[in-house]
Amino acid sequence: MEAFAAIYLGTLSAGVTLAFLILLQFVVVDVSLIRARHVPGMPVTGGHESFLFRAVRAYGNTTENLGLFLLLIGCALLLGTDPRWTAIAAWTFVAGRAGHMLCYYADWRTLRSVAFGIGALAVLGLFVLSVMALCRLLA
Repeated sequence: MEAFAAIYLGTLSAGVTLAFLILLQFVVVDVSLIRARHVPGMPVTGGHESFLFRAVRAYGNTTENLGLFLLLIGCALLLGTDPRWTAIAAWTFVAGRAGHMLCYYADWRTLRSVAFGIGALAVLGLFVLSVMALCRLLA
């Protein structure tokens, strides 16, 4: 197991960093809800002019994208994809998600879309790496 962790240390480090980023978003949302005296269980209303709305949407968007990322990371690791390219894709996803979060908080809509696109391309890269590794195993 240590050898596996050593081979994929870059990818696993990106995963831990992403977990921290999600935890940070969770705390930002919670503190924002408390400061706004938001009634628990009620939807957050408003629009992009509200930081609370943007924080909730940033967190929600991250969690919406998490499942596919984790599925592809799991496939990539189990299929033995190239560790260097897998780590690059994983870190690119984390960077895209961090950029998306910060741009959402700042209400920079165009840059937020660019950051989202970076994360989406990283997921596509993980998919391609996984398919290539699967094809090698099937050959």
